Amino acid sequence: MNGLTWKYVLRRVGIYLLTIFISITLIFIISRAVPGDPVETMWRQLEMQKGQIEEIDVIIDHYKTLFGLNEPITVQYGKFLWNTIHFEFGVSYAHYPTPVSTMIKNALPWTLGLGLVTMFIIFLFGNGIGAIFGWERTPKFIKTIIPSGLLFTSIPSVLAALFLLSIFAKNLGWFPLAGAYSNEVTPGWNWPYIASVIKYGFLPALSILMVNIGWTVLGMRAMVVTIGGADYVRLAEAKGLKPFYILTQYTVRNALLPQLTSLALSMGGLISGQVLVESVFSYPGMGMLIFRAIREQDFPVIQATSFMFILITATSVLLIDLLYPLIDPRITHGGE
Repeated sequence: MNGLTWKYVLRRVGIYLLTIFISITLIFIISRAVPGDPVETMWRQLEMQKGQIEEIDVIIDHYKTLFGLNEPITVQYGKFLWNTIHFEFGVSYAHYPTPVSTMIKNALPWTLGLGLVTMFIIFLFGNGIGAIFGWERTPKFIKTIIPSGLLFTSIPSVLAALFLLSIFAKNLGWFPLAGAYSNEVTPGWNWPYIASVIKYGFLPALSILMVNIGWTVLGMRAMVVTIGGADYVRLAEAKGLKPFYILTQYTVRNALLPQLTSLALSMGGLISGQVLVESVFSYPGMGMLIFRAIREQDFPVIQATSFMFILITATSVLLIDLLYPLIDPRITHGGE
């Protein structure tokens, strides 16, 4: 299996499934540990806005029964576990009777599209810039210019989003303030729609890039500097191989594996930053969905989006781990 063993694969899949199980359990416990009752809170707030509602206590009890909140906690947990495994998240409290799965189905493609594009750019350009930054033959003026582009690494992504929104959308008017595409285009595989999606998604993507690409650059630089002094690199130099060939085939190729590990482990940070960025730009992804759910105390939506974020992160780490031997045949799992 190209360095993989079935024993290792089964063990990693077992750990993956255990992680998902523990995550579902924690989501259930945390949501039930929050003070107050979500249904009662929702109706009390509605009463404050609309005025007194007759027989509100009866209505609240009816909805608690409807959502299964009057059942024993063990029964609630069993149903929650079973439904979550089958991606059945119930209906939204705030947007009843809309199924939560429908809301996620509409939001998830936008988050995955934005996240995958930014992650690809971060990995490709971050490692490329980092390799140039750490290469001993790179001109000094380039090594001086590159660090100036990493200024935004130390600030939260939400501040970068607010900065870009204020300058390029509000003041200059070069980009739209909110949304995912213009109302004047028809969704589909046509150029006006695709161009509109790119235009609306440019600032959110740039906000994530500005904050996260610096860590990839610095990580690759450190790896290039370290590997540059390795014996096999010196041997390649002694053989008279071209410096750029040594950089790409000897140094960068061996530095990419730790960078892949870093990418997988940083998925959680990328996703959490994307949640805030989407809320700033009112981008119709999972981040905006969970932001509205928290504001509306819509617990089924909060639970479902939290689970999806955990599932995406855990799956990414699993895939990277299993793909290691395909990337570097020298690596074997299971000691065989």
